[in-house]
Amino acid sequence: MDELLTPVSTLRTSKKEPEADLFRQVSVQEHQRKPETKSTASTPTSLEDALEILKHEPGYDSLISTLRFLSKHQAQGSRGNAIPSIKQPSPQSAQLVQVLVSEIVPNYWALLKEDGQGSKKSGLSLLVACLQSITGINGILIRLRALTQEFKSETSDKVKRPDVSLNLGILLDLLSNVLRGDSWMMGAWKAATSGQDDPGRTRPRVQEIITTLGGGRIISVAAEAHEIVKSNNADKSNGDSTWPADALQYTNWLGRNIVAWYSSGLESDSPKFGSDLFSKASKLGHADSLIKLMLAEMVLKENAEPSKLGLLLSYLPQTEQCKVLFAILKQLSADYLDHLGRCETEESKPKVSAVAGALGSIIAGNESGRSLLVDWLTGSSGAGLGEGVGIRRAVMAVVSQQKDDMIAVLEKSLGQFGDQLYIKHSPILQQEAHAQVLLLSAGYVFRQTPIKLNLLMRSSVWLNAVSNRLSAPHERSRFLGLVVGEGLSGLVDKGDKKLDFKMDETDEEEGRWYKGLTQVSDEVGTLEPLFKPHSTAPKKPAAVRPPPASRRPPTQPQQTGFIIEELSDEEAPEEDDIVPYAKPDSDEEDSDDDPTLIRRDKPKAPVYIRELIRYLRDADNYDHQKLALATAPTLIRRKAEYGTEVKEHADELASLLVGLGDKFEIEEFDELRVQGMIALVVAQPKIMAPWFAKTFFDGDYSISQRASVLIVLGLSARELAGFDTSNYAAAAAFPSKALPGRVEKLYLNPSTASIKSASSALKPLPPNALDDIARSITDDFLMPMAATAADAATGPNALKLSTFTERLNDPTKVKHKTRTKPRVRTILNTTAGLISTSFFSPLIARFQAALHSSSSTRSRKLIVNPYLLSLYLKTLAIFIHASGPSTLSLPQMTAELWRLLLHTSVRAQAVGDLTLTRAILFAFMALLDVNEDRMRDVCAEMGREVAEAQNWVAGVFAGLRGGDEGGEEEQVKMLAAGVLVRLQEGIEKYQLVMVGDLIGF
Repeated sequence: MDELLTPVSTLRTSKKEPEADLFRQVSVQEHQRKPETKSTASTPTSLEDALEILKHEPGYDSLISTLRFLSKHQAQGSRGNAIPSIKQPSPQSAQLVQVLVSEIVPNYWALLKEDGQGSKKSGLSLLVACLQSITGINGILIRLRALTQEFKSETSDKVKRPDVSLNLGILLDLLSNVLRGDSWMMGAWKAATSGQDDPGRTRPRVQEIITTLGGGRIISVAAEAHEIVKSNNADKSNGDSTWPADALQYTNWLGRNIVAWYSSGLESDSPKFGSDLFSKASKLGHADSLIKLMLAEMVLKENAEPSKLGLLLSYLPQTEQCKVLFAILKQLSADYLDHLGRCETEESKPKVSAVAGALGSIIAGNESGRSLLVDWLTGSSGAGLGEGVGIRRAVMAVVSQQKDDMIAVLEKSLGQFGDQLYIKHSPILQQEAHAQVLLLSAGYVFRQTPIKLNLLMRSSVWLNAVSNRLSAPHERSRFLGLVVGEGLSGLVDKGDKKLDFKMDETDEEEGRWYKGLTQVSDEVGTLEPLFKPHSTAPKKPAAVRPPPASRRPPTQPQQTGFIIEELSDEEAPEEDDIVPYAKPDSDEEDSDDDPTLIRRDKPKAPVYIRELIRYLRDADNYDHQKLALATAPTLIRRKAEYGTEVKEHADELASLLVGLGDKFEIEEFDELRVQGMIALVVAQPKIMAPWFAKTFFDGDYSISQRASVLIVLGLSARELAGFDTSNYAAAAAFPSKALPGRVEKLYLNPSTASIKSASSALKPLPPNALDDIARSITDDFLMPMAATAADAATGPNALKLSTFTERLNDPTKVKHKTRTKPRVRTILNTTAGLISTSFFSPLIARFQAALHSSSSTRSRKLIVNPYLLSLYLKTLAIFIHASGPSTLSLPQMTAELWRLLLHTSVRAQAVGDLTLTRAILFAFMALLDVNEDRMRDVCAEMGREVAEAQNWVAGVFAGLRGGDEGGEEEQVKMLAAGVLVRLQEGIEKYQLVMVGDLIGF
């Protein structure tokens, strides 16, 4: 047996040498100086040698030499070298990657990172270079998945291995290092297409790159591993090592790699590769951020080539190409044109021309892109629904370069503008956008081919459009018909033949602006005006003004002698007026024993809007945040009518308030934030109400923040309508508007003074403010019906005890005093019109646009949330109720909201959801309450919708059990009963006018 055990080598030590410590720290330099045997120090000459060295626990020098050999030959393999590359897919490269990931990285990662700091040729960089391929990424993902499954499979009884979470953290750090870089995609593509392989073998490799990187596999595996690392408190790394687990950061990384791919000129070899990868990346949940990055890097940058973005779009499928192009239009409008308003200033024309130049460069030579622009202008989704007119002018300038396309836009717009179904069912915001397109296109066609516009104005299409518009039941639809009729007639007809309806609306500012669109002519300009907002030049610091010197009161000359002034009894001050100053209370901070804890540098409350914005931006300062929130409602209301501070900074202030987070858990944080936003909307309703409506659908906010936006809009509308008076309004009044204390007592009795002081107190906003308002409106709606039902159930009025007693006490009262509904307060038409145009129309139009969008968009996902949908419907119902029965646009608002409530998507989500069902019933109740005096018109104009609503409400009422007194189901059933009774009364009374619409129902 001894012959079988042959010693390989013998090491003799001297006894004189002191014994070294068994456990001591060895640095990298000492480890490198250790002598190695021949087997471990040898340099590999092939992939087989490298694999053998890595399998047998090599020393640090052998590992570095092996990694250097692998990284050296990874580029030579594509040039006919006999040694293949580790980046090329093969069984040997797969084994090498598996050994590197599972054995080398866990053992040598700490040493590699220590050696790799500040060196580009270190062991860490060599290891990363060897794994920068699809094979390496797959190896890391497989190892991550295996460790994750191992961690999950271990039961609670068995002690979990502590090294699992540690190894997961190491692999996440490795993955982030391997993927880091904007040129990663080029290297992966070159490695997959290198060599003499035919296209049949390289095509699967390229497809694997697209599937692995563009899919969500990397994000899901990395995110799952990151959660395990965090749960075990083993996450010692910073955010740079966990970015592959964040979908937004990973999507931006893909976008930068796609930009680098097109910048390198490789798109000529494989033009479809970048488009396929972009198509995959846009489905990771952050398509808007990806498109914004691509637009900024490939178009809105000096020395950029926008035609390459057009090349990317040309290889996308038609549906995706449409989505991307429309998203580009939306992004350009939001960044450059929306703040210009109606584009009436001189600075608007260069911006519009620059945006037109960007669009023209993107779709240059792409016929499908040009046809998509025509569809965008004339499509049913609206030509930039909710956006300013600037983007329509820019698109029109691009389309006008082709005469046939411009004539097609005019003909489609005119046919759609006069369609009766379009007039009846389309949102008014969409009709306004299409009316602008019609006027703009008519002006371009008249300047290019006047004869074509003359012939079109003599056709039946034009005559039917004008007649249908003038006979429309909605006031805003008729107004659009008036301005379009006069605008187009002013181009073709001369003298007395011009259409002039002699209406005041067409001669006002808005009417003149609409008719002036026929004279607008924009050109496709350069992109230089677009580079200024995205300039990265550092801004000059604002000059700091020295604090104003404290002014001393002027010294009066010393007077000699005495001055004796005789006062009359009337002018003599009363003794009661001389009130001594009260003894100052002790300061709590001054009572502290430790003088170092006393704060003498407390910030003062902001007195300017810019200072308020500075406080809100300082998210790390508790005092600034608290002072800004407490001061914002009063300060904004105070500055609303004095100067232009609020108007100039409204957007910036609203963005800060909507996205503000409660970092310090400030008391009444939500109430103060909402009151600040309400003050903004009340101060600038025409600007801020559409802004908040757009933010609700397009902004990147949480559900609670979006809910606060709806609450702000609902409460602001009621305050503008006069239903509610904010306590902050009284506190924001300037002292100059108040009488002195002595004089005020002469006009106010003690009771009135107490009421005034109580009304000026600042009260917090309840969290369920809209629910309380809805409950109050519901009670007002159901109370008369319940009283009538109670009277009918107790018998005739002549037999009632109360009536008999009244007649005994007062024989003159022969008739019984009936219960009457309180009279609805009349609201000024200006306020009602403001609620309709600025609050109701933008919010409902964007919702209808979201209904027709794809299921992957953010706006589509919002409307399927039951909580947000119910709150949204309550907000619209409050708009209807706040506008009142005197608004001229009530028929239009009623039709839009009624059809929205009957939409299939809305009613389908209400099945089994009492909260959403209650919101729909409340909206129907608000419609019936406001339209009580015009129920005949409602039945005549929307007979089919009224009958459909009755059937749906009857089904809801029959499906509810009730019985639980005071419960939610009982309340919903009572509300359904009230709505059903009111609908049945209207149908029975006006059923004759509904016969035509009910045919075939």
